[in-house]
Amino acid sequence: MTDRTDRDWRLIRDEPRDGATQMALEEIAARTALEDGLRTVRTYSWAPSTLSLGYRQDADTVDWDFCEREGIDVTRRQTGGGGIYHDRYADISYTIVAPADEVPGDLMDCYELFCEPILEAFDRLGVDADFAAAEQDAIYHPSCYLRDINPAHDIVAPAGAGADARKISGNAQYRQRDVVIQHGSISYALEPHAHVGVFDTDLAESTFTDRVTSVRDEVGVDRETAVDAIAGALGEWCDAEESTWRESELEAARDLAARKFGADEWVRDRKVLEAGEQ
Repeated sequence: MTDRTDRDWRLIRDEPRDGATQMALEEIAARTALEDGLRTVRTYSWAPSTLSLGYRQDADTVDWDFCEREGIDVTRRQTGGGGIYHDRYADISYTIVAPADEVPGDLMDCYELFCEPILEAFDRLGVDADFAAAEQDAIYHPSCYLRDINPAHDIVAPAGAGADARKISGNAQYRQRDVVIQHGSISYALEPHAHVGVFDTDLAESTFTDRVTSVRDEVGVDRETAVDAIAGALGEWCDAEESTWRESELEAARDLAARKFGADEWVRDRKVLEAGEQ
């Protein structure tokens, strides 16, 4: 494993994009890291608001009528776990992309390393957050935020509350072409109506608010301040240069979004279209 600050990293404070494009950009960033030696950290948001399904999640768990009525997109992640409702305003997301031979081979060690800047951001914001100190049983398995809380990769607040702490961030990893990609959802604010409504089940909104907290509820800062803290911590963690996507990357992401992350075949059945099929 090499010193990450000796490598070339870029920080992208990404603009709001649709969910299919956001997921496609991660795969394109993996290609750039492998072929051009340029690693990526970024913050981003979802427009329109999007439900991202876990890789193996059954599409029948989605309330498709609710999503259509509320203007919520649906895509499917490469990572496992339950679905996450990414509200345009209430969710702040991030990505870290690096070659696999530059990070710990042990999954838990890699989570600990990649979550360092996220925990640093919470500290800068004054949020008492840390990896969960205790497991909590699942309430509703298809929802990431209502699944069991795992001390390995779930971040909770206030950390001092022990077993009574509530989830504030979920994080997941996958490996593709010898590149590790970690992405995570940070709860800036709570939108329980949509978080519960996107699933085809009858859950009270209090089920969500009893399990989940947010940056705004914990410390009351505005969203821009929260995003700046997360982006700043990510950039300093790897000594990244502020940057933007290359036009060639955006073009490749648009094509991949159309063939994969935005296609019904992928969202409902995990099937990837070949070029020219969409």
